[in-house]
Amino acid sequence: MQNQELWQLLEETGVYTTGHFQLSSGRHSGEYLQCARLLQWPDKTELVARAMADRLAGLCPDTVIGPALGGIIIAYELARALGARAIFAERAADNQMALRRGFTLRPGEKVLVVEDVVTTGGSVREVLDLLGGQEVEVVGVTSIIDRSDGEVDFGVPFFPLITMPVRSYPPQECPLCQAGLPVTKPGSRK
Repeated sequence: MQNQELWQLLEETGVYTTGHFQLSSGRHSGEYLQCARLLQWPDKTELVARAMADRLAGLCPDTVIGPALGGIIIAYELARALGARAIFAERAADNQMALRRGFTLRPGEKVLVVEDVVTTGGSVREVLDLLGGQEVEVVGVTSIIDRSDGEVDFGVPFFPLITMPVRSYPPQECPLCQAGLPVTKPGSRK
């Protein structure tokens, strides 16, 4: 899949929106990428996952893990494209990422972390912290979209399918707040 085809899918499915948004990271932005709008279409999700798998040739993960909520569907489809197992991490009662629902990892298992959209990388870092307590080999991180413009560093290779620089601001420096525009919070975190 070429970048132009991916952009067309993002446009067709309404992934890209404008307004005044509070991101999961707490930062504010005038642009929002709601990959759930893409991931609701299995055929389109399969195309994206196969394109991601093509870029990840040679990594050979045993397991693909995504943070709940945004990483669940793409972890499943990417694992299917790679011939790997799919699991997800979710928040426990203490609000920390955890393996629940009977998910476990074996010592030496090769693990790939996937997220739908990376802005600051906070959710991915939480999953990496969780994996740091396991005896696994993290082979890398991938995402459908990297909106950090290549600025995040996970300490392992990062393979986004597409990079889309989208400006975001700390709330106290947000020009949209200063203009009095109402903010919406479309993400999955409370």
